[in-house]
Amino acid sequence: MKEEVRLMKGNEAIAHAAIRYGCDGYFGYPITPQSEVLETLEALMPWETSGMVVLQAESEVAAINMVYGGAASGKAVMTSSSSPGVSLKQEGISYLAGAMLPALVLNVMRGGPGLGTIQPSQADYFQATKGGGHGDYHLIVLAPSTVQEMVDFVGLGFDLAFKYRTPSMILADGIVGQMMEKVVLPEPRPRRTDEEVKKQCPWAANGRTDKRKRNVITSLELESSRMEEINHQLQATYREIEKNETRWEEIDVEGADYLIVAFGSIARICDKAKEMAAEKGIKVGIIRPITLWPFPTAAIEKAAEGKKGILCVELNAGQMIEDVRLAVHDRIPVEHFGRLGGIIPSPQEVVDALEKKIIRN
Repeated sequence: MKEEVRLMKGNEAIAHAAIRYGCDGYFGYPITPQSEVLETLEALMPWETSGMVVLQAESEVAAINMVYGGAASGKAVMTSSSSPGVSLKQEGISYLAGAMLPALVLNVMRGGPGLGTIQPSQADYFQATKGGGHGDYHLIVLAPSTVQEMVDFVGLGFDLAFKYRTPSMILADGIVGQMMEKVVLPEPRPRRTDEEVKKQCPWAANGRTDKRKRNVITSLELESSRMEEINHQLQATYREIEKNETRWEEIDVEGADYLIVAFGSIARICDKAKEMAAEKGIKVGIIRPITLWPFPTAAIEKAAEGKKGILCVELNAGQMIEDVRLAVHDRIPVEHFGRLGGIIPSPQEVVDALEKKIIRN
């Protein structure tokens, strides 16, 4: 396979990218609006070409525990689901974080709470960035706004997961998962051999029966002082990730009077709203967080200097706005605009909200 240009859905692009980036195993369970990931993998049958395992588990809980087992052996493994399904995976995700295991999780968000709707949402921001499971842990959270980024973030997510021995999450909304765009598929990476896995992952379970030589993978530690050491080790890793891996995009921030902060597909709607505001003489810049954790706090704080106000636009009741307010320390007004239940706002609604909530105040 060589680099090629294709027209495909975001969910389909994830499947193609997983194969090309050398994924060893995918374990999932169907749920709208991400079922095409599993369906596409089954249609492509990578087990016949690359040896990649593709398995539809009996449940979301089973799928995440299969990921735990594959990650413990040093393999590049992943799962995907949508909001209620990811809720069921939270215990396993917490176990992965506690055992310091690399893995990739895709969440194509739908409206909630509960079973909610199959329409798009961004209401899993707290679940992803604040640690939806138990304990003091973080995931590296990547928020794509294009189908191309869905492809690119598979490779990036795996790279960061193995670099820091921590799970990564691609937090996409249902719009990106379902829409079709032109994408450039990367040239394939060869899957690692067993010897390469042993060399790159000396911590992995190796199957030995000699207790003096085998690695035991667990997130359980009954000695309190040792558990505190593990937690301090995790926190040190998180500080390193914050230092090195924070990502964001700025659009026309210089010279703007107002800022819009938005992630995922909503940032694209806000880009059109920025153009419409400019026609009315309103100078607006956009900051799009690419990593929702680590959050681009310093970048937003710097961009906010000299601005008159910030509007956070999200497909939820107001979640990312908490991090934006912490970034600017209440020095300028920060307001929220969002639609709920799977309703997608128009660019005109964003402009109206900017005028009503920020400019007129």
